[in-house]
Amino acid sequence: MHVTRAVALSGFTADNPGLQSASVLILNENSGEVIYQKNPDEVAPIASITKLMTAMVTLDAHLPMNEYITISDEDVDTLKNSSSRLRVGTRLTRAEVMLLALMSSENRAAAALARTYPGGRDLFIRKMNEKATELGMSHSRFYDSTGLTPQNISSARDLVLMVRAARKYPEIHEFTTSSQYEFTSNLNGRTMAFHNTNPLVKEEQWDIGLTKTGFTNEAGHCLVMEATISGTPVVMVLMDSTGKYTRIGDANRVKKWLETSPVALARS
Repeated sequence: MHVTRAVALSGFTADNPGLQSASVLILNENSGEVIYQKNPDEVAPIASITKLMTAMVTLDAHLPMNEYITISDEDVDTLKNSSSRLRVGTRLTRAEVMLLALMSSENRAAAALARTYPGGRDLFIRKMNEKATELGMSHSRFYDSTGLTPQNISSARDLVLMVRAARKYPEIHEFTTSSQYEFTSNLNGRTMAFHNTNPLVKEEQWDIGLTKTGFTNEAGHCLVMEATISGTPVVMVLMDSTGKYTRIGDANRVKKWLETSPVALARS
């Protein structure tokens, strides 16, 4: 039994980082031990965290990443009518499409990856669920490649498994931690600039190996990350944060907590 010890930073103790997200799991990636958890088995919609699975299924198929994909009417979101800066007719390589899906959480990009999969969207979704089963994500289900549907569900414990698997793909590491990307539109010749949905990738004090944000009304604001803190790779899953910036605040609280209370890492 661990004795709770107050630390210098207010709002948390040595045993509790004081996080505001509804469901949390923080894992020492080296040892596989849980550092902190809060409602880790609660199953809920995961929004665009889905796109990590979308990327893994695409990469597992070993499709040519320099092959061009054209955004089509089929990729337009008719479920939530979400906006997108990727206009129908935009032509990009599969690598660029994946980059925008992961870095900027572009829904049309994620939809295009499923649509252009050999065998089509239905087979792609089946592969997503097969991959989840393979990874031991027993409380997870996927129904689309974007995360727009609230039927895409998981738990913090399951998402740790997905993050650890995704971190092993060099492309996912590179694309999720890129801060921005520019390309010249084939439609009008204008330069299009896209940015990472997680502002922490620009912060020098962070050493991030993987990150993905997500938001829908059903899922709330979500964030998964793999980052090295005090020399230890840590996986953190933050689900259903109420405010837009709460998930970023929680990530910073985790970092400060582990740096200020090294006993938390040591005992894991």
